[in-house]
Amino acid sequence: MNSNTRFAVIGAGAMGEAIIAGLIRQNLTTPEHISASEPREDRGKLLREKYGINITSSNLIAITEADVVVLAVKPQILQKVLLELNGKIPPEAVVISIIAGATVDNIATGLRHTAIIRTMPNTPGQIGEGITVWYAAKSVNPTQMENGTLMLKALGANVQVEEEYYLDMATAVSGTGPMYVFLFMEAMMDAAVHLGFSRHIAEQLVIQTIRGSVDYYETQNVHVADLRNKVTSPGGTSAAALYYLEKAGFRTAISRAVWAAYERSQQLGKGKLEQHPEKNGD
Repeated sequence: MNSNTRFAVIGAGAMGEAIIAGLIRQNLTTPEHISASEPREDRGKLLREKYGINITSSNLIAITEADVVVLAVKPQILQKVLLELNGKIPPEAVVISIIAGATVDNIATGLRHTAIIRTMPNTPGQIGEGITVWYAAKSVNPTQMENGTLMLKALGANVQVEEEYYLDMATAVSGTGPMYVFLFMEAMMDAAVHLGFSRHIAEQLVIQTIRGSVDYYETQNVHVADLRNKVTSPGGTSAAALYYLEKAGFRTAISRAVWAAYERSQQLGKGKLEQHPEKNGD
């Protein structure tokens, strides 16, 4: 499936490297067709040696002749990057943003370039097992769309949405989602240690239980609640645990956490970096 599509990755941090690695691993393009801008010389040298890609400290040099320009910088330096690249994006290139809260209009205005795809990937994308929700501006043409989806495939599965406001929802669910999972894993492991298991065994029990539960769910053509009911025997251990979780407001806590993340994503999109969810009241 190797293509001649040329990629420019602006910001070669963890997610930028994940995109580079995925493009090469899945044979979506060749290393010589990937350019990345990285201000740190040692980091750039590492990426060049590891992947054989073109590395530069200049964003302008990186985007030369690019078909796909990926914005993978930190939100706080986005405006500086947009100013630098304003009016410089190759006319037929598509710009893909993975920056939380950065709207299509803001990016298009900052770049003076309208072919924008806004995405929300998540952490598992770093190993090609993520899910990316994305929205394409109406001006993105079929060729640009085809080139852009190559990058999306590099991170794992993807879901296209028809309205941009779904990106804030995706940020709260799948973007922030790994944090919920890791926190749950940590709590389960700590509880197992409290019972008397060694840390090593506790980690093994929890990891395989979660992995196996997800795999099992995917083989069953039923609602997740049906599976939960099947493992909750009347008067049994699962019923006792479920009673306590419901009494402690487990579902409500998850729902409120997702909502807080959603509100925060909207704030970031409006440039309200100084606000925090915990300051919004109850």
